[in-house]
Amino acid sequence: MAAIITDQIRILNAKNFVAGITNESNSYYSFIGLPNPSDYSSTWDDSPPSPKDNFDEENDYWDTMIALKRINTSDVRQVVPRRIWSSGTTYDMYRHDYSRSNTAVVSGSTNLYNSNFYVLNSDYRVYICLQNGTNPENGSGRPSLDEPTFVDLEPRAAGTSGDGYVWKYLYTIKPSDIAKFDSTEFMPVPTDWSTSNDTALVRENSVDGSIKTVMIKNRGVGLGTANVTYTRVPIEGDGTGAECTITIDGDSKVDSVTVSSQGQDYTFGSVNFVGGGVPVGTTRPEFDVIMTPQGGHGADIYRELGAYNVLMYTRIESDNENPDFITGNQFARVGVVENPLSPAGGSVLTVDKASAVTALKLVGAGYSEATFTADSQVIQTVGTGLTAVGRVVNYDQNTGVLKLWQDRTSAGFTPAGIGMTNPTYGYVLRDFTGSPGSGGALTITPSTGLQLSIDSTFSDNKTTINNRTYYLGMDFSSGVASPEVKQHSGNIIYVDNRPSITRSSNQKEDIKVILQF
Repeated sequence: MAAIITDQIRILNAKNFVAGITNESNSYYSFIGLPNPSDYSSTWDDSPPSPKDNFDEENDYWDTMIALKRINTSDVRQVVPRRIWSSGTTYDMYRHDYSRSNTAVVSGSTNLYNSNFYVLNSDYRVYICLQNGTNPENGSGRPSLDEPTFVDLEPRAAGTSGDGYVWKYLYTIKPSDIAKFDSTEFMPVPTDWSTSNDTALVRENSVDGSIKTVMIKNRGVGLGTANVTYTRVPIEGDGTGAECTITIDGDSKVDSVTVSSQGQDYTFGSVNFVGGGVPVGTTRPEFDVIMTPQGGHGADIYRELGAYNVLMYTRIESDNENPDFITGNQFARVGVVENPLSPAGGSVLTVDKASAVTALKLVGAGYSEATFTADSQVIQTVGTGLTAVGRVVNYDQNTGVLKLWQDRTSAGFTPAGIGMTNPTYGYVLRDFTGSPGSGGALTITPSTGLQLSIDSTFSDNKTTINNRTYYLGMDFSSGVASPEVKQHSGNIIYVDNRPSITRSSNQKEDIKVILQF
């Protein structure tokens, strides 16, 4: 059987996804990771490889994860393609019947949502185009010359150029939403459209099954007396109350038609010009009645504009009290994970930020001068013939905190998961510890400087040095802090491999993830 999944299920899925994030029982997090992209590809920064969607890759995403930031209710929004009004551009007009057999004349789109039927003006106001100057002599519309700026509830022309455009105002993007959800390609639609007071006037002005636009397909010939206007010409169909005004020009042809009463409850309609007293003439005029969307223009903004995209916003910035997002190293991957678990694994993670790496509190002479090369290998002998291996994320000379990650390369495997021949430290991934076994030691050797040791006496999340308190962002026990999230928990639902970004202490990153349903 011939069948389709309609665009409406895409919009529904987007709505449900936003609702899932706003549900208090769920936790969604953005994450950054992969400090070592060159190990995966020498040309990573020039051409990042496409992520792979399988369980093995998911494990690697977790193993190379650096930190997570929770996505709050205010950080997610349905969005639509950003279409900025520009003088001289010809726009599609809103029609209810675009299809493969009735494409948008200007853009060639086969459905409404892909057509250019709405615009964003310079004041961040959004309008739909109800008429683009199309007439029997010009079936492709005309360039728009007047920028719409009004906030009237009823459609009208934007200026005095006579470009033939009629616009319908929908909403204005709030300044707070511009910062978070406006991007080069997408713009937000208001949240809670059906209940928000900010959009009440537009919403309440909508009428289900109303008619706003009638197009002239054929002007007719010999329509009685020239230069006559006929009022209250009925529009008949399955609704009631719609009427239009028809003006006959000097050649006894239809010059213009305007809707004078929008009516209600129409899903189809036809101009009854005979019933309105318009003479049939030698050639009957033809009209095209345009149906408004379900509920009328402005009733359901998500359905009207096709909001099947969702944007999730995250700001990453340094935090002295909770420094989970490292500096001095790079990340080359961002993603989104649903419902990761707390470290103990018993409950869903709910903290605002979480570190996904291990941290060691180091002491020893010269700890403040020691250096650890980013991505270099660090080892600890945890027992006789037993070695813990990790790789450097960053080192803080002020606090002596070394952050590192452990992935398959720390256990004798390549990044692709292929076992190395006779790896130096075997194939077992072992944890760093402040309580090594027999034959073990607390010693950690930096890239430069004197040997240091794990401070097995330190169990806190802050330290005081020279009367200054430093917050470490992680809870240490016997000099070791484990990741603040249970690795390999939850569902990674989005991954983006990208050219590497090196973080600095005064740097902020705005991450905008767009999901298209």
